[in-house]
Amino acid sequence: MTPEARRKRIEQFERACRERGLPMTTQRRLVLEEMLVRKDHPTADQIYDSLKSRLHGLSRTTVYRILDTLVQFGIITKICHHGSAARFDPEAHQHHHLVCMHCEKIIDVETGPRSRIAWPSVRGLGFQIQDYLIHFRGICDRCRQTRAAEVPLPPPAPRHPTEKPARPVSERTRRKKENPTMRSRRKPISKGGSHD
Repeated sequence: MTPEARRKRIEQFERACRERGLPMTTQRRLVLEEMLVRKDHPTADQIYDSLKSRLHGLSRTTVYRILDTLVQFGIITKICHHGSAARFDPEAHQHHHLVCMHCEKIIDVETGPRSRIAWPSVRGLGFQIQDYLIHFRGICDRCRQTRAAEVPLPPPAPRHPTEKPARPVSERTRRKKENPTMRSRRKPISKGGSHD
């Protein structure tokens, strides 16, 4: 984000605070400034950790509240994905994300002026769609390179939600398939129906 874009975003937040009767505190300004220079989609804890030495008396709760206010005012967006802490994005315009399933890195993907995603029909459900966000899950380049040197990657996830992933095969089952003459270690059942 350019310095000019950051300045405009700060002015936008100052206006929104004035309109709602909120003072533009040093804490609010510093949390916003920190968000606007970050490109890593930080968590509230990461923002707190980066500011606590510069702003004595800053609490983690205050950072959470300020970030929620920034989201409510449309200055930043909140990103939530399964199994991870909420992350915050200084880019408030419509775009999508690439999410690494190993390190949880989030990368912005620009969609252009008109996204070609078809909205589902929600007629009869009593729901009104106002916005959407798409997360493409995969493995980032750094994790792929690191893992390639260590161990092979796990099998890919199913392509369709109803498609089931392949079941892992135990070492014993694999050996039995390779050597069909391998005997079972179970004792045979006697005619009386019980084990000897």
